[in-house]
Amino acid sequence: MTSSSFAPGAQNGSAVTHYGVTSLSRWSCVAKPLPAIDKVKSIHVYDFDNTLFKTPLPNPALWNGPSIGLLSHPDTLTNGGWWHDARILAATGEGMDKEEARAFEGWWNEKVVDLVRLSMKQKDVLCVLLTGRSEHAFADHIRRICKSKGLEFDMMGLKPAAGPQGQRFSSTMHFKQEFLEAIMGTYKSSEEIRIYEDRHRHVKRFREFLAEYNLKLSSGGGGRIPNRPPIAAEVLHVIEMSHRLDPVVETAKVQQMVNEHNEAIAGSSNPRHRRLAIKKTVFFTSYTLKHADSQKLIKLANIPEGLPEHELKYHANNILICPRPCPASILEKVGGMGSKMMWKVTGTACLDNSIWAACLSPVPDTAKFHTDNPCPLVVLALRKGARPIDAGRIQNWQPVPADKAYVFESTVHEKVLLRIETEDLKEDEYESLFANKASKRKHTQEGGDFARVPKEPFYGRNERGGHHHAGYQGRGGPQHGRGGYRGGGPGGARGYRGGARGGRGGRGRGGGGFYKSLDDVDRNPAYSGDYGHGQGGQNQGRPGASSDLQGYY
Repeated sequence: MTSSSFAPGAQNGSAVTHYGVTSLSRWSCVAKPLPAIDKVKSIHVYDFDNTLFKTPLPNPALWNGPSIGLLSHPDTLTNGGWWHDARILAATGEGMDKEEARAFEGWWNEKVVDLVRLSMKQKDVLCVLLTGRSEHAFADHIRRICKSKGLEFDMMGLKPAAGPQGQRFSSTMHFKQEFLEAIMGTYKSSEEIRIYEDRHRHVKRFREFLAEYNLKLSSGGGGRIPNRPPIAAEVLHVIEMSHRLDPVVETAKVQQMVNEHNEAIAGSSNPRHRRLAIKKTVFFTSYTLKHADSQKLIKLANIPEGLPEHELKYHANNILICPRPCPASILEKVGGMGSKMMWKVTGTACLDNSIWAACLSPVPDTAKFHTDNPCPLVVLALRKGARPIDAGRIQNWQPVPADKAYVFESTVHEKVLLRIETEDLKEDEYESLFANKASKRKHTQEGGDFARVPKEPFYGRNERGGHHHAGYQGRGGPQHGRGGYRGGGPGGARGYRGGARGGRGGRGRGGGGFYKSLDDVDRNPAYSGDYGHGQGGQNQGRPGASSDLQGYY
């Protein structure tokens, strides 16, 4: 049955809304004949991003929150940003060509894949892929990705510049509702519709839309509602799944977008057009531990039984060298970025039943080192409300038995987050390391190696072969200032789901990272983001968890 029909009186502006497989096929990006109208009893609709496919998201361990918001907003970068640039999706894994050959192994939600295969086998089911990605930029990529996995959809709906009857879409959700209305209006014999979606907000809105649709059918329809029985509707909330791009690749792709943006606005007199630049914020420099060594050290904490797990944050991930960017003189003493250092656990202690730490000695004991505490130490765990800085108050260390005097290797790294900001030609290299301009002025004036004129380093807390200011009250860990275990940034990036400060978390497609859906950015173009505090802390509260970036520089 291929003839077109329409609902009497149905209007889209002044145009009649037509229903039929010929009209419906114009919504689809796959050239596949649609089943006859009377053959379809059930409609199964699958979202693509992070429902079926583990789409790469901006990495919150790489970018601060406002920068993720900037990348997600379609109007900041002239090329549309993260969700409108096909090169991001094409960079999945090791790139489209290599991943296509191996069917994007590891990038699928296999449970949803199994559901799609079941839908494909059922003769009375219309199997549909529906995504808010643009038809022009992404149709070929998504077709190739699905084909590599052997997934065949009766329809593949991506958002076009205009609908088959000239419809314009104010948002992704508007497009999806129009699309679903066309399907349900065409397949009037269908008895049920199932929608698989990962975003809680979209699940809610789909349910509201379908309930309202059925209410209109029950009341006699009218307008654009076709003459058909109500349809049993179910919207299934899928746990979101995502992966990350290689951080080097991700940074390069974003730099490319920024460069193209700057070229596109060159010579523009529009005050809203601003040149952008990628800068880095350094929160602290530390001797960073490997995850396996962190796991071993955490066992030394001897945390009392019965202490609620939600009150604890496990660390054991680094030995603080200094907060903020490392002065050149200190960096030279520790051997430079990437240099290795061996340590041995010599004792453990607990302060006020709130801070658990281990003290260390270098291996060999004549090795040169620098730490920001009276003695080298690693914070193992903190109770809620405790500050790593107070670990420096520990005076009495209990020796560890020989079988627990672990020896481990560390690597000198910076805790870094990248940020995208307006380009400032007056800003020097040092000033660019701080997102907060007031902090830049303060730090450049407060002396020490952070001043532009090198002076005696004020960080000389504990050094072998260097200065030691014994009167300094040592810091317990890298939460000092704006950096530290919370992954926070001077930019005030708050709100990742699972974040250390309990922020909103964004509708984070993919765990602790923020995901700004296509629908969200379309609906609120003025949105600038109220995002997570650094890469934060979905990891916090789990033994061995580390919120520290393991150094991309």
